[in-house]
Amino acid sequence: MPGICTGRVVVVTGAGRGLGRAHALAFAAEGARVVVNDLGVGLDGRPDPDSPAARVAAEIRAAGGEAVPHAGDIATREGAASLVATALDTYGRLDTLVNNAGFLRDRMLVNLDEDDWDAVVRVHLKGHFLPLRHAAAHWRAEAKAGRTPVARIVNTSSGAGLLGSVGQGNYSAAKAGVVALTLVAAAELARYGVQVNAIAPAARTRMTEHTFADAMAAPTAGFDAMAPQNVSPLVVWLGSAASAGVTGRVFETEGGRITVMEGWRAGPTADKGARRSATEAGETARELLAAAEAPGAVYGTRA
Repeated sequence: MPGICTGRVVVVTGAGRGLGRAHALAFAAEGARVVVNDLGVGLDGRPDPDSPAARVAAEIRAAGGEAVPHAGDIATREGAASLVATALDTYGRLDTLVNNAGFLRDRMLVNLDEDDWDAVVRVHLKGHFLPLRHAAAHWRAEAKAGRTPVARIVNTSSGAGLLGSVGQGNYSAAKAGVVALTLVAAAELARYGVQVNAIAPAARTRMTEHTFADAMAAPTAGFDAMAPQNVSPLVVWLGSAASAGVTGRVFETEGGRITVMEGWRAGPTADKGARRSATEAGETARELLAAAEAPGAVYGTRA
């Protein structure tokens, strides 16, 4: 029986391990041909002799699917361009881009080095922008040639990007940027047949094994709620033609739970129609705050 992605060509970045690997395998199981990208670095983004992209591609082929590895650095223009070119040169098309690559360098802000800030923002935010930009350029050219695609982009944010996370200022800022990038891309690329959404997943990976240590307990009742494979079905659906009409959305997903996240919206407001003094502005702000919903707790703090 054909899967919901039969005939589609899907690129997944950071697909050598964890969530990315789970996504690549899930897309292949649903009939997609997959470009498996992974630079093969360690948890902190530094060189690692391991080469997981080729292993995952081989795993897909061994199961009867089609896949090709790509080991380029997608946070560079050359690496992102070659990623898209690999899909086009190998399979003749590109239908879905899943931006997933990333690593951590956690520090409290007063101890966070500039290099650690730059490295994390680079891979998470620039590493989303560049593949998106090159894929979008291809799809725009297709649309202008009268071949409007049914294209999909799935970006990876985080609860840290939605609420913040103590000790992860660099990661939280980058993941918040991914949400904003998703909203802009959804608005700009719709005319070319491209839908853009984001997920904020929680699962057991190299990046989260310490952050969510208390939630990583042994599975109960036969269901491993923290398995990365639980996140992939939503990603596959968002990356398929079946998700028609869904764009500019952020989904939080963990275990068997899926939540549509609702971002910044206008809350209580007051308009005097004239300039306030600083004291008046403060009084008005306190009145409005009393009527507003309390913000969610930052990860790592007590609610």
